[in-house]
Amino acid sequence: MNYRLAISEDIDHLSELFDGYRLFYRKTTDLEGAKTFLEHRISKQDSKLFVAETDENTLVGFVQLYPLFSSTRMKKFWLLNDLFVHPEFRGKGVAIELIQRAKALVLESKACGMFLETEKSNLIGNTLYPKTGFVLNTDSNYYEWSVE
Repeated sequence: MNYRLAISEDIDHLSELFDGYRLFYRKTTDLEGAKTFLEHRISKQDSKLFVAETDENTLVGFVQLYPLFSSTRMKKFWLLNDLFVHPEFRGKGVAIELIQRAKALVLESKACGMFLETEKSNLIGNTLYPKTGFVLNTDSNYYEWSVE
């Protein structure tokens, strides 16, 4: 398995994975919207998007991170926003390796850390993240304001 930054040539296959990710979170399928969204992320370089690729050049997973800043720490802080592995490749360590690549980005960018959010009902993620060193923050309240 090869883990690398996504490139524009990955868009078509990556869009299928991204659509699968959105379906996991009960969103309506939208391959064209996924393609446009990912094209913008890659061309504008406003996120870091790493892919897992088989030896046969098939994309089977991805992790996407967005840069934020911690004012109190006065450093960059990464948001691990998206992580998805095709169901046929789950349980084979792909997600763990994608998280390892995200951790390497944190270190390479001299950031102070990264955080993520997942639904309480996401049993896969809520089992995976503690195994990879993430600690559940019970000291903070999470609030959201949304127009949707």
